[in-house]
Amino acid sequence: MPLKHGQKFYCQLLLDKHRYQLVEKMAEQQGKRVTALLRDMVYAALQVAFPTSEYKSAEEADHEAWADSVKRRVEGRMRTKQSSGVSELDA
Repeated sequence: MPLKHGQKFYCQLLLDKHRYQLVEKMAEQQGKRVTALLRDMVYAALQVAFPTSEYKSAEEADHEAWADSVKRRVEGRMRTKQSSGVSELDA
């Protein structure tokens, strides 16, 4: 069962040693972290496996959730500044 982490899900993936080393090599060649490369690979496989409209719908919903999360963080920081009496000029 994956764990919820904000708007994302955390899941564990076990790979055999030698194929993982290939992933590490590929990530290094692309200048990415292994987890970022694996996420990109999963998303690319999903894009191929599902109809374009279904994948795009999920992708757009994820982008909207991310934008909403950013908006709420900004609003929370603004409320904190206002309640502490810090003005925009002081910040």
